[in-house]
Amino acid sequence: MKATDAHRVGIIRDDRFLEHKTGLIHPEHPNRLKAIHAMLDRDFASGLIHIQADLATMDELELVHTPTYIKKVMKTAEREFTHLAPDTPASNMTYLAAWLAVGGCLKALEALMTGRCDSVFAFVRPPGHHAVEDRALGFCIFNNLGIAARKALQGFSLGRILIVDWDIHHGNGLQQLFYEDPRVLYFSSHYLSSYPATGDWEETGQGDGLGYTINVPIPKNMEDDDIVHCYREILGPVVRRYRPELILVAAGFDAHGADPMGHARLTERAFGRLTRLIMDLREENGRPPVLLALEGGYDLPALAASVHEVLDALLGKAYPGEIQETTTPAGADMAARAARVHAEFGIWTDAAVAEVGAS
Repeated sequence: MKATDAHRVGIIRDDRFLEHKTGLIHPEHPNRLKAIHAMLDRDFASGLIHIQADLATMDELELVHTPTYIKKVMKTAEREFTHLAPDTPASNMTYLAAWLAVGGCLKALEALMTGRCDSVFAFVRPPGHHAVEDRALGFCIFNNLGIAARKALQGFSLGRILIVDWDIHHGNGLQQLFYEDPRVLYFSSHYLSSYPATGDWEETGQGDGLGYTINVPIPKNMEDDDIVHCYREILGPVVRRYRPELILVAAGFDAHGADPMGHARLTERAFGRLTRLIMDLREENGRPPVLLALEGGYDLPALAASVHEVLDALLGKAYPGEIQETTTPAGADMAARAARVHAEFGIWTDAAVAEVGAS
């Protein structure tokens, strides 16, 4: 990391997230967080700021979700086991974990906006980036980062928020929430043929939000250098020209080569390098606070190792040359195609830039 001063890194950690029980064979199970907790206890016993999670208010849940749907989630407490969606089971304590996941992200946001921390990683579950206003989808119940973004817009009067989503699955819920809102720029890299089969190149926003959604469908054979090059070529101009006041990261780790759902080729180092890129750009462009929230990642060793790399990056551990000097044809091709699609909008690129990128 380019800056030499220490970064104040916070985490949201709470055993109540383990109370969301999904069954013996469901991939989004409590052992995911247990693996992260064990890694934290072993390797990060000091140096992190622990932030106490708390429940969101009903008004905060309603920043995104309908009252009818919120009531449906709360009523799962009355049954030992049920389903909110075919792929999204709920135990009788799921409502509490989901409610707390939102509240944890909001507590993280508060710590960032009051200057207590420079960055916070919220280790919450269930995840959130697929959830929409009136239903659960793809293991997600409440849209944790979507609510945090709405809170930042309304409660802290921010006007420019960047959401980076590197989960292998497209965050359709996040995209839908902000598709017409230029105050939130959503950037996602994902495998298009995976669930939920949304997020094609030409999905770029609508109305006032046209051009503020950037989708980069990636092939599953992309490797670490490819994704770092692609992100550098897109996020660099996005941050410099959009100048976000807050950066949110939907931090899913199912693009790791060991992940049983992603079946991609990235290693844990890729996620550390992407985090260092974000933090370098932050240093160069007004130092906006950074909030990461856990999304996917279903191989336990790979998940813990990837989170370890991200925390190293947030704390300032540097690997000189890994970000700036990496160039690959695949990374260049992905970035150039995104630039061509977005050239007409003039938000982070223009026709001249797109032509250079395509040459």
